[in-house]
Amino acid sequence: MQTPTSVELQFDQTVAADISLFRSQVNDYLSGKLTDDEFRAFRLRRGVYGQRQPNVQMIRTKVPGGLATSAQMERMADIADKYAGGRGHLTTRQNMQFHFVPLAVVPDLLTELAAVRLTTREACYNTVRNVTGCPLAGICPDELFDISPYVRQTAYAFLHKELTDNLPRKFKISFSGCAGDCMAGGIHDLGFSARIQDGKPGFRVVAGGGLGPLPSEAQVLDEFLPAERLVNRCEAVIRIFGKYGNRKNKHKARLKFIIRERSWDWFKEQVEIEYADILANGGIEAPSFVPEDFGAYSSSPRPLGREPLLNVLPDLPPDYEQWLRTNVRPQRHAGNTVVTIKVPQGNMTSQQMRAVAQVARAAGDGLVRITIDQNLSIAWVQQSSLREVFAILKQALLAEAGADEIDDIVTCPGAWSCNLGITKTMSLGEALRHTVANHPDPLVRRLHIKASGCPNSCGQHWLGDFGFFGNVRKIGGREVPYYQMLLGGGKDREGMLKYGFTIQSIPAKTAPEAVQRVIAHYIDNRQPDELFREYVMRFKVETFRALTADLAKPMELDPDFYMDWGDNEQFSLQLGRAECAA
Repeated sequence: MQTPTSVELQFDQTVAADISLFRSQVNDYLSGKLTDDEFRAFRLRRGVYGQRQPNVQMIRTKVPGGLATSAQMERMADIADKYAGGRGHLTTRQNMQFHFVPLAVVPDLLTELAAVRLTTREACYNTVRNVTGCPLAGICPDELFDISPYVRQTAYAFLHKELTDNLPRKFKISFSGCAGDCMAGGIHDLGFSARIQDGKPGFRVVAGGGLGPLPSEAQVLDEFLPAERLVNRCEAVIRIFGKYGNRKNKHKARLKFIIRERSWDWFKEQVEIEYADILANGGIEAPSFVPEDFGAYSSSPRPLGREPLLNVLPDLPPDYEQWLRTNVRPQRHAGNTVVTIKVPQGNMTSQQMRAVAQVARAAGDGLVRITIDQNLSIAWVQQSSLREVFAILKQALLAEAGADEIDDIVTCPGAWSCNLGITKTMSLGEALRHTVANHPDPLVRRLHIKASGCPNSCGQHWLGDFGFFGNVRKIGGREVPYYQMLLGGGKDREGMLKYGFTIQSIPAKTAPEAVQRVIAHYIDNRQPDELFREYVMRFKVETFRALTADLAKPMELDPDFYMDWGDNEQFSLQLGRAECAA
């Protein structure tokens, strides 16, 4: 029987051996012994992507459930300084990414991550990607039970396994602790929402969701799955995916395409066959332990930081009160609060990472929580410490109010670094942020904008009240950056995820004007207690096409339209090999 110590030793040895192997593969590639094609799969399995810029890589660090210790955040800050120009990027899958890293130093980077039990293994490629979970697990007032142990168990069970090392395509899993599905289980291959039946914990299970150019909503596989059967059920579904996924066409390789082509009833029947085999003959075991700090696991209660943060508290500016209203909420434990740190489009400097780690250690429970909206949260902050926390965050340029409001925009990097990126989404996000910042209408402030640089949905554009994804049109023989605009994504009145309605494609430079027009129409025409999605459905797509028709097909183009947001030269489509779809 394994003990916690033996599990940690085995894990550390496995990780060290894998990094050593990768180091030799890097050396072989750099010396010409391996071709690009031979090396690509080795690289991608370790979360190492090529960028559109030559000779540098993007490194994706997995953070199971979005929970990182202060020490891990500080180590990521060190890595940002040493290898990535002092910057990191938070993703919608609770990862931390580093860009512009030379390949030769990647094994050293992985070794430094491993020292604090962070890994990039299977953060990319055809594998089980980072398992996401509610970052407020254990403290949310609405949760049925703490799902974080199950997130860690699942993430650890399928890491470094032959079954999940070379799937037909990526496989995504999420966990929500409340009935409201805060982690968007409906867009995942497997989504688990906490349930209690006869006093026992378990999960409602949905399967077959996914975004991309052809989004699918997951369907209910189990109304109640006992928690002790979690890993067994996951394995049964992954087996089906491995057996029947399309290995010839990566564009039709996700689990959702198996279900579309073979039917939901067929899929459920096959899952039951595999599940019965696992129960009868065994399969991947659910781990009894995970290593210390894996998914922020701690074998003993974490001490709460109650240290003074500042020797002298500065005079607080007027925006402190607004920050309190929008970025601070009570947690389940009386007297303690959760502070949400708004990180514009997920981009952080190393100094900001260290400031957040300091606050988490000195005023919270030592954990930094990454959200799927590219923000951070710190819990267990006493109300008496909020002034100091705000002051520290203000110094770090992280005290912007309006978390989870309309100007808290979600984007992917797009063409700044991604080979598949058509448009520079982050620059669009900044332009939209200035357009809607400090909007006076409280219902408008509740809306969300999500944007991707291509149809592949890394920015989850299907789920935004306003969604955008990059494309290109040729006008007068010259390429013009465009965005497809969607409206009405998000949750319906029953809390079910719904995808936005496609309106039309508009030049990138007109997107802020399109948003302003729709907002003005919404204010003038909404009904009491009407959700934005309901408003969109009532007026129908044709209304919004007509509202933005002159933007979609302008009589003549301003010369500025031939440049993307953030550029000072003419737009030109430059696509590389699609490694995120590899």
